[in-house]
Amino acid sequence: MAIDGHDGRTRDLIVRRLLEHGPTTAMDLAGELGLSGAAVRRHLDALVIDGTVCTRDAPRASGRGRGRPARQHLLTEQGRRRAGRGEADVADLAVAALAELADAAGEDAVRAFARRRVRDLLGEHREEVEAHDERSARVDALAGALSREGYAASSRPTSAGAQLCQHHCPVAGVAAHFPQLCEAETEVFAELLGTHVQRLSTIARGDAACTTHVPRQPGPPASSTTATTHVVKGRQVV
Repeated sequence: MAIDGHDGRTRDLIVRRLLEHGPTTAMDLAGELGLSGAAVRRHLDALVIDGTVCTRDAPRASGRGRGRPARQHLLTEQGRRRAGRGEADVADLAVAALAELADAAGEDAVRAFARRRVRDLLGEHREEVEAHDERSARVDALAGALSREGYAASSRPTSAGAQLCQHHCPVAGVAAHFPQLCEAETEVFAELLGTHVQRLSTIARGDAACTTHVPRQPGPPASSTTATTHVVKGRQVV
């Protein structure tokens, strides 16, 4: 069934929102786009039928009752390709090139290339990220830098630190074949944030987003008083 230009533009906008924000309910999309819930559900139903969008139960909020869980909508792999507009063809070329590199120079050459690529990508943002002393501010700055590079990133605090989410990955198709790209990205994140980080999920493995856990920054010592310890006749005196 043909769709008119207005419907097509609205569905492209819905796809872009899902790409940038990840799994979202129909009502949340309606609020963001200024449309009625019925209109958004009609577009989402069409996107589900053509394979662009799929659905899942939303995680239950703490303390929520037993009622029917809300439904979230998220992009399928086909939907990501639609949003990427041409990234699939570039990915095929990149996979072929990296396969040639691996055959000619070995896996270490692929890893070295992956590290150079991520460092070059984020190099111009390094000063901006490292200008912050607070780790949470660095995570926010890194999310902003990644978004400007096309990764639709966001950050949010958690009880154990912070979570950095990338809702889009322009090289996901390549990283599915060469996970060294994800590994190098994680290494550079750790350098910029000044701490070990843990990758929890990746789009390349079929997850809805690339999610990285950043541990909480240690607090200051309980007392700021500097204590000097002396040894007097075998016993310590502070």
